Amino acid sequence: MPVLVVLPFQGALPFFVNATCGTTVLGAFDPVAKIAEVCARHRVWLHVDAAWGGSALLSQRHRHLLHGIERADSVAWNPHKMLMTGLQCSAFLLQDSSGLLQRCHCAKATYLFQTDKFYDMAYDKGDQTIQCGRKVDCFKLWLMWKANGTKGLEQRVDRAFSFTRYLADEIRKREGFQLVIEPEFINLCFWYVPPSLRGQEGCTDYSLRLGKVAPVIKEQMMKKGSMMVGYQPHGDRVNFFRQVVTNPAVTREDLNFFLDEIERLGRDL
Repeated sequence: MPVLVVLPFQGALPFFVNATCGTTVLGAFDPVAKIAEVCARHRVWLHVDAAWGGSALLSQRHRHLLHGIERADSVAWNPHKMLMTGLQCSAFLLQDSSGLLQRCHCAKATYLFQTDKFYDMAYDKGDQTIQCGRKVDCFKLWLMWKANGTKGLEQRVDRAFSFTRYLADEIRKREGFQLVIEPEFINLCFWYVPPSLRGQEGCTDYSLRLGKVAPVIKEQMMKKGSMMVGYQPHGDRVNFFRQVVTNPAVTREDLNFFLDEIERLGRDL
């Protein structure tokens, strides 16, 4: 659980708390309901960054990860990530109904938004955003939702979770594969320990050597043209693979190939 530490500076008071639902690397979720209690008690604005994890709300099975998000004052959500809506598609949702976005971003450019129109000017959303007259991101989400339906999007989310669990189970069965952390979301973080490093955990250069494995394997798979997968360090953890499966066309055979290929490319390191 994250620890919120506030250090008053020259008598200033905090006015804003940012919670995260689905961190980029580990896929971790803050306890939004508990944070909301603190924010409500002290009348502090609560923003939830659900850009990555917000799509879990579409799943009856997994929406508990975002318990309490309905109490947030604002939420960021990127359907172009987990739902694979066409890039880009980002939403900023507010509880506020007083026209806050318009007050923040309105340029009152009469050459763009005339004041003598025959219809309600509230429909002119362009003056509520810094994007102004750019393409409407929400239209892409609407089209995809119409095509797949709520049930179809829920199945897409559930399938991603299911494939993550499948990969995690396979990793536990295979020698040389080691989970960095039990997946909370669909981020699967793991090391591949080649035969030359197994049993060497006590050596002083073990971490240094392990951290070089993922970059070398990725280089080989890219040159071979077989696949791509991300890797990165995190805190005191050296480079590890981070696999995220969101493509609804992926099969279990693809996932098996993914692990097999890492073994093939890394067995002689």
